[in-house]
Amino acid sequence: MDDGAPSVRELPQRLWPGPGGEEQHLLRSLAAAHALGGIIRPCYGPLGLQKLLVTAKGETVITGYATAILGALELEHPAARLLRDAALSHAEHSGDGAAFVVLLAEALLAEAELLLLAGLPRAQLREAYAAATAETLALLPSLAVRSLGPLEDPFWVLHTAMNTHTLSHAEFLTRLVAQACWEAQELDGTFRPERLGVCALPGGQLDRSCLLPGLAVAGKPCGRVTAMVGGARVALFACSFGLAHPKAPATATISSSAELVRFLKGNQQMTEKQVLQLATGNVNVAVVWGDVEERTLAQADRSGIMVIQVKALRELACLSEVLGTPVMPYLLPPQQLGKCQRVYPQELGEGSAVVFEWEGPDTPALTLVLRAATKEGLRGAEQAVYHGIDAFARLCQDPRLLPGAGATEMALAKILADKGAALEGPSGPALLAFAQALRSLPATLAENAGLAVSQVMADMTAAHQQGHFLIGVGVEGIINVAQEAVWDTLAAKAQALRAVVDIVLQLATVDEIVVAKTSPPLQQDPGPLPTKAQEPPSSPKTPAPITR
Repeated sequence: MDDGAPSVRELPQRLWPGPGGEEQHLLRSLAAAHALGGIIRPCYGPLGLQKLLVTAKGETVITGYATAILGALELEHPAARLLRDAALSHAEHSGDGAAFVVLLAEALLAEAELLLLAGLPRAQLREAYAAATAETLALLPSLAVRSLGPLEDPFWVLHTAMNTHTLSHAEFLTRLVAQACWEAQELDGTFRPERLGVCALPGGQLDRSCLLPGLAVAGKPCGRVTAMVGGARVALFACSFGLAHPKAPATATISSSAELVRFLKGNQQMTEKQVLQLATGNVNVAVVWGDVEERTLAQADRSGIMVIQVKALRELACLSEVLGTPVMPYLLPPQQLGKCQRVYPQELGEGSAVVFEWEGPDTPALTLVLRAATKEGLRGAEQAVYHGIDAFARLCQDPRLLPGAGATEMALAKILADKGAALEGPSGPALLAFAQALRSLPATLAENAGLAVSQVMADMTAAHQQGHFLIGVGVEGIINVAQEAVWDTLAAKAQALRAVVDIVLQLATVDEIVVAKTSPPLQQDPGPLPTKAQEPPSSPKTPAPITR
């Protein structure tokens, strides 16, 4: 081997499979999609399994939600990261569907691999997949056979969205969420999820959860002002309650006791000035997302200001939306304070919360107070509640519903397969590939339910061939989703399909994954040292004395 040739470490690193004769895919992202899908597949559907997840911080979490699992994974493969980000982005805007995005993208990439092996060029594959996507999205509205009426109880729709995993007292919690969404809805039919708070308190049972008027945040007042504050004027702060950055490393140069006294007195005066500004601005309740300094807290107690420390920034955002006051990044009173009738702490079993309450029937906000005996149960109930709230928000924008339990996927697969078999050119195989990928989702539901996958898929195929497109996968076999009231929202399904195809079209055109590495610097002759001829003669430097 020539010694002058660059070594492998000096070249860009290619993400090939390791040595040992492993099969190499034409799509370099397919192996990463298979690995990510293998993690998420057992959790898909209402009968999916859960993962014992150990986060990077060392926390142990038991969850079956794909959003939580994907968010905790530390991925190195760039294609896996792109697929994970696409799924999380869809879940953030639609509330759920991260597992749907990962599994369908994996299936479409596997079918694209077969089309490439058959000789279809990548450019034609991209065009054919885009045309198949447009055909699929055009077919979706024709399958929407139900819609939620403006005066209809949303319980039967929310139960499908919330019962995605094993959850005790699922019916009770769904009715509680349906009641909260119904009461928080505006008279014109609009719904703002920010006006519906969720307060999770450990201790007790899930059936002891309740609905409180007003907003409740987990925690209790920090100082001595713990009695009810009437005519509350609230300020929200996303900063430390005290001097700016009290824990920042700094060094004070003090040479005498007098300077030390002046330094301590200056800090005290600055603290008193900050609290005095709040009291002068008529603030009597301060909600803080940050550290609370003891000296500033003592000054707030003397000024009669209740200080409440919240744990999450979303609680400040919810209070800002309801109270109509901005979140301040500095400890200064806002121009417009938030106002409510009263603020008071309330003990709820083993937990405590601070309630912001308004009088009269036109309460601008409601709070779902959740109780559970374990941290995992409380986390699962909170995620289910957020899924229900997001589903109701989507239904207020588009009330159309699609058959659930895999029935919509099977109906689309049947229509696309019939059209694809009659077409020539790249469009026909692309439609057939889409149909095969869609069939993998009800097959996964049947597998996670412990059913015979081949028998269930044969029964569903026969039913859909006869025109019964409401047939889906149940606990014991195929079911009629209309009779079992299993529905999906049209808006979420369409958005998920768009997210899947966007990431698939990007990954399908990648022929090689290259990771650029910094090569070590070459050893070259440094050449002659620079001279000092450029120095002006008028200012010569005095040579340093030589010491022995």
